[in-house]
Amino acid sequence: MHSDEFHQETLAEQLLDLAARSGAEAAEVFQSRSLSRPVFFEANRLKQLESAQAEGTALRLWQNGRPGLVVAYGPAEPQVLVERAIALSQLNEPEPIELAATTKQIYPDLGEAVSVDQLVEWGKTAIALVREVNPDLLCTAEWECEAETTRLINSNGLDCGYTDTTLSCYLSAEWVRGDDFLSVSDGQTQRGSLNPVTLVSQILQRLAWAQDNTQPTIGRLPILFTAKAADMLWGTVQAALSGKQVIEGASPWSDRLNQQVISEVLTLSQQPNVGPFSCPFDDEGTPTRPITFIDQGILQLFYTDRTTGRALGSGTTGNGFRPGLGSYPTPGLFNFLIQQGTKSLNELITTLDEGLVVDQMLGGGAGISGDFSINVDLGYQVKHGQIIGRVKDTMVSGNVYTALKQIIELGSDAEWNGSCYTPSLIVGGLSITGRS
Repeated sequence: MHSDEFHQETLAEQLLDLAARSGAEAAEVFQSRSLSRPVFFEANRLKQLESAQAEGTALRLWQNGRPGLVVAYGPAEPQVLVERAIALSQLNEPEPIELAATTKQIYPDLGEAVSVDQLVEWGKTAIALVREVNPDLLCTAEWECEAETTRLINSNGLDCGYTDTTLSCYLSAEWVRGDDFLSVSDGQTQRGSLNPVTLVSQILQRLAWAQDNTQPTIGRLPILFTAKAADMLWGTVQAALSGKQVIEGASPWSDRLNQQVISEVLTLSQQPNVGPFSCPFDDEGTPTRPITFIDQGILQLFYTDRTTGRALGSGTTGNGFRPGLGSYPTPGLFNFLIQQGTKSLNELITTLDEGLVVDQMLGGGAGISGDFSINVDLGYQVKHGQIIGRVKDTMVSGNVYTALKQIIELGSDAEWNGSCYTPSLIVGGLSITGRS
């Protein structure tokens, strides 16, 4: 056992023991340790190599039913942490103690690390492939391998942990033609291996579509969101599915269980063993499980943590996650999958007699209301099933819930955008505006 692992294990047990001796009825310790090695490229050249390490410990305890939460980063003094947590608990109102039951399980590690040399090689390969097609392009890139170890232990006897190693990359190609500036970017998140050839082919395709500029057709037309852009729609859906939003009365679907809420072509789920964002247990120690939230458009279930599940009467779905070490668990999604269709992106384009392809956007998402108005950073006009050029000074507006009731087609090209696995899709019900 490495000395830092021994220190973390010793610290966790010490904190639980000291909390009990200090009069706490219950306590838990959540520990996280990460090591990342990013590789940066700028202006087509390797710029720098970095190594970043972080270690944190969160202690949550209850004394007289009152919760107290403290966090330490790096080495910590156990007695000081316990005293601070007890002092903070006196400032809070009593609450039910929500702790996972007894289980001891160290889960299998996920992913495989790769060397810095491999990251550098992937980065150089990607940039070389881009510049073979156009030597005038300026590329910026980041390739990274990150390992994060999580351990959760509590006074009920729970002890679980695992290490997750994830690979990610980002590549941007900048193209300056007189006064016209274009930046096309894309990325990957995977376990085990990254594919620079696939990444580059996606960027080169976008650059080829942008050879000519054209004016957008104004009005209500079908809009094709690429897999990269479609994530904007799903952020609103994820918020509407949160049990916390249901309790607060903010979700428009609060009273719509077992009813049709979006198009019947849509099935949305989480799969704990799928993809680079798979996860064996949540931050409360509850094992995660496969859940279909929406089945063919019909709302099946909201996701909850222990507190929210108790309030709703449904129990936890294993979705209690901490936004940060210093935060209490709250309902969250670790991965979110949209069941894909059967047509490639190019095949989807050919189905459009007239429409707009949105690939990159400026501005935030829609929020829980679903209303949005976004600037199209990278988009293309489609006529008679063909892309005829890039559009500029264009906006798309509408409502997410309305659009998802008017799904025209789903693609077969699902990709991970953060923890959301989504294909391209064509929707109706949105407006296109622009200026000449």
